[in-house]
Amino acid sequence: MDIFNFEKRHIEEAMNIARANYYDERQYVKELPEVCDLPNLYGFAENGLGVAAFENEKMIGFLCCYEPFDNAFGATDVRGIFSPMGANAAVSKDRSKIYAAMYQAAGEKWVKTGAVSHAICLYAHEEELQQQFFRYGFGLRCLDAIRPMELIDCEPCAGYEFTELSQDEYHFVYPLYLALHRHYCASPFFMKRKPETQEEFVVSSMQEGARCFVAKQNGILCAFVIIWGPGETFVARGNFYRHIGGAYCLPEHRGKGLYQNLLNFTIAVLKREGYTRLGVDFESFNPTARGFWLKYFNAYTNSVVRRIDERIIQLR
Repeated sequence: MDIFNFEKRHIEEAMNIARANYYDERQYVKELPEVCDLPNLYGFAENGLGVAAFENEKMIGFLCCYEPFDNAFGATDVRGIFSPMGANAAVSKDRSKIYAAMYQAAGEKWVKTGAVSHAICLYAHEEELQQQFFRYGFGLRCLDAIRPMELIDCEPCAGYEFTELSQDEYHFVYPLYLALHRHYCASPFFMKRKPETQEEFVVSSMQEGARCFVAKQNGILCAFVIIWGPGETFVARGNFYRHIGGAYCLPEHRGKGLYQNLLNFTIAVLKREGYTRLGVDFESFNPTARGFWLKYFNAYTNSVVRRIDERIIQLR
């Protein structure tokens, strides 16, 4: 196996491999769209941070990433690298071995940029490949999941009102947003991010055509879901798809079917408007989110992350 820098002349072969990997995953996750646009790889060829694997002069894999960025995941003080869905792929034979060699070469490049947090988006059903990255010291961090825009099978929930807020009403959700932030900080989540101010929350909630659906009891908000237009993967785009960008239910209202009914209200509205798929992403170490979303959504990516010893930068 030979490893080379990823260049523009590799793009066509790389796209074919990426497309094949996507359709492999689609065999497990039928909700994924049959035809979708793969990411444009030209930017990855230009930044010099990717690699391509060849055997007998035939491409067998590639591993590319975005430019390095500071404050990785918004919860660390280090520089990070991320290889998104579609920016890495390999042929089915010896896939884990191919990725092992590619990461060894790409990781050297990434460290030279000062990036010590390395994140790679893998398909959820590539279990052997995930094991290879676990052997390299990576851990699971984030999942993307999808479902058809169809109602969840659940009993009606009496005593609650479900509605969509106008943008002038978004500030009423802010106390629940702060409760969600406290949940982020708690064990085993341990994700300390600076919370937005009420003004910042309202502004960010209105971006990307966001909409807010809520549940109320006796006029008091007890749960919300924010719906965005796009998500973060290349399938989470287009006029057929909407993405959950924020969600929370007060603990005292859980276990009553409230949130399932809030989702059903939201799904019914979006389906009438012509949307056919709903997606969500969440951290694997958030047990509340993981336990809930995987009941009703089908995971199609598992992003793995490694935080290497920062002192290695001093040796470069």
